[in-house]
Order: sequence, then C-alpha cells, then structure tokens
Amino acid sequence: MRSMTGFGRGEATVDQWKLEVELSGVNRKQIDVSVNLPSALSELEGDVRKRVTGEISRGRISVRVNLEHTGNRSAELAFDKDLARQYIEAAGIFSELGDIESRLTAADLFRAPGLFRLEDAEVEAGDLREGLLEAVENALTRLGEMQQQEGEHLREDLIERLNAIEGESNRIRQKAPEVPETYRENLMKRLRDKGLEIDLNDDRVLKEIGLFADRCDISEELTRIDSHLAQFRSYLESDEPVGRPLDFLCQEFNRELNTIGSKANDAEIAQGIVRSKTELEKIREQVQNVQ
Repeated sequence: MRSMTGFGRGEATVDQWKLEVELSGVNRKQIDVSVNLPSALSELEGDVRKRVTGEISRGRISVRVNLEHTGNRSAELAFDKDLARQYIEAAGIFSELGDIESRLTAADLFRAPGLFRLEDAEVEAGDLREGLLEAVENALTRLGEMQQQEGEHLREDLIERLNAIEGESNRIRQKAPEVPETYRENLMKRLRDKGLEIDLNDDRVLKEIGLFADRCDISEELTRIDSHLAQFRSYLESDEPVGRPLDFLCQEFNRELNTIGSKANDAEIAQGIVRSKTELEKIREQVQNVQ
C-alpha cells in the first residue's frame, strides 16, 4: 500500500546536458499532474505526463525539470548593436533639446532594457527525450519508495483501528440477544405499574415482544460488518492502488453502523456504535492519504 504524499529526485546526463527531475506528491481524490519544463523541452510534456500517470493512480503530482549545460559554454552574452546605437542617438537628441548631460557610460548601457541578453546553448528536445524519461523514472522510483514507507505506517494505523471496530462489533453481537429480554422485562414492569396483571404467555405480550425482537434484529448488519472487515484487510495486503475501494468500504461501514444504531434500542449498544464511528472517521481520514 502506498500513500499519496512523497518526494523523489532523479538525474540523467546526455552529452553535455544534465537533466534533473523533482516529483512531489500530495493528496487529491483524482490524478492531477502538473509539469514544469524548460521552454527548450516543452514539446516533451506529453511524454512526461504519460509516464507519471502510468505509475501514479491518484493524487496531485508536481513535476519540475531543470536543464543544465555542463560544458564550457552553458550560455553566452548577446549584444544588440542596433538597439545600442538607438540609445546613443536618443541621448544626443536630448542634448540638443536642452542643457542635458548626454555622455553615456558602459554601466548606463548595461542597465538599458533589451540591450543585453543571455542566450542558452542550443538543444534539440528530441535528443534529450530518452534522458529525460530516464530521469523521470529515477524520480518515480524514489517517490515510490517514500510513498511505500509512508503507506506502511498508514497500514499499521488502519489495522489497529479495524481491530477496535471488530472488538466493538463482537461486544454488540454478545449484547444483542439480551435486548428483547430487557424489553420484555421493562414492558411487564410498565404494565404492573399501571395495575395491569397480564400473563407472560398472553398472546398480546408475546406478539409485542416478537415484533420488537424483529425490529431490533441486527444480525444481518453485523454479518455485513464482518464481511467489510475481511475485505478491508484484504485490500491492505494488496500491492495494487486501493484508495478508492477503501473509501467506498468506509461508506458501507458507516451505513451498517447507522442502521444498527437506529434498530438496537439499547444504550450500551449505542455507546459501542459511537465508539465504532469515531474509529471509522479516523479511518476515513487516513484513507484519503492512500493511493
């Protein structure tokens, strides 16, 4: 099991070009990949995106690529002579219009916008495609290792909380058969308090108790909870992405707990349901971190 959060860095070198790729992942219900490439490699965005989405099932992944020339000429200074001549001519015009100092220094020209620029060494994106994908692969490996490690911590926490819900379910199962008997005793007490003496074998009493026992029967819900627990644990042992099915199981858990809470009509069972739903809410929060 893997989490959605993590970081990975990968490198590759092609000729005199060094490629560095950084991947960072955060939580998101669906897959969302943001790619930040140098302009020289912009045409390779589709290749990078395809490779990342082939490995990541959900979460927001930010991809940042840095391209560096490792040779003697990584960039050179370009000088626009025509534009410089226009600056000098403009200074002369100002001098003719009035008493304005027109002498220009080299420092003045270096501050002039657009006069100087750094030109990167030329590169063909296609020549770096394999190297870029190699760096992406290395970064995905590191990211996967971190996500796997975080996923193990998540698994341990989820198992602990599943065990807590199972314990509550077992206590509820033991308590459930006592509920109709408690109801029968309370019913007879109320009748006696009203001054009504009715035989325990009276058909009306037996019918009322039978209807109540049917209404508060939670055996089906408890069976489904057992099934959900088994399925949840099975997903936790899977190497496949399980975030979405676990999220669905949390909804099913919640539905069964709500049904038991509405049918049981018993304070002790109700307390067990509250404790179970508290654990389930923590499970639901953790599942949002699972890929």
